[in-house]
Amino acid sequence: MRVRLLVSCALLSLAGCSRKGADESATLVPEVRTRLAERDAKLTSYRLSGTVKDEGQPPVGFTFDYRAPQRMRGTLGPPASRTFAWDGTHLFQRLDGEKQFSTFKSELPPAKLAEFLTRTFGPFTPEGFRTPLLSRSATARRATHPRAPEAVELVQKLEGEAAGVEMVYVLRWPRLDFLGRRTRAPDGTEAEERVEDEHCDEKLGLCVPKRLTRWLAGRQVGETVLGGVELNAPLPNDAFTLTAPEGYEVQSRTLVESPPTPP
Repeated sequence: MRVRLLVSCALLSLAGCSRKGADESATLVPEVRTRLAERDAKLTSYRLSGTVKDEGQPPVGFTFDYRAPQRMRGTLGPPASRTFAWDGTHLFQRLDGEKQFSTFKSELPPAKLAEFLTRTFGPFTPEGFRTPLLSRSATARRATHPRAPEAVELVQKLEGEAAGVEMVYVLRWPRLDFLGRRTRAPDGTEAEERVEDEHCDEKLGLCVPKRLTRWLAGRQVGETVLGGVELNAPLPNDAFTLTAPEGYEVQSRTLVESPPTPP
């Protein structure tokens, strides 16, 4: 009888903890969404320069300029320098090694265009500068972190091609500075991105990463180091409209939606 009573008490305790966690998440997630939107509104532009290094590869330099809404310009290299820019209407691509210059007019639906721009310019934007995309099923919980006595973890299960992958963002509370991201694949493989150094702007009341490391199964496999960070830098319109240098082959193209793949 005593054993049965202890088991019953344990089950009731676990149920109580589960309800408490669900209640906390239900309250915390809307607050996180609101604070993320407020943070995003503060950071209207930025200019970055740095290097990216992956395991077994030499470092690659890059620069990236961003100004809301949707003005972007990124450059990779040398040795093979290439520049991409979006001025709100046209995409520009300049390949210095091949001396080619292309201008793309978009005929994509808004959702497809946003997806295309994310794929094109996402590699230029380190975590911590863009707002995490939270699914409707995302949950939140209080946590601690070596860089923040108070933090929050955002947990969500990915869908589509990444179905089954769990992703956890770790953000400093209450400013929601990015501190790290963990992913766990269905086969148990774990990856992590960690903030090792930060650039803080007390006027804006936020911090962004200056050095990030990438880990796979407990082993470091990459690093991004930002040597230059300018927040809310003045970036004029013509900074995102490229022109062809003399001697370059010039092409005009159109971005269109791909036809559906036949079964």
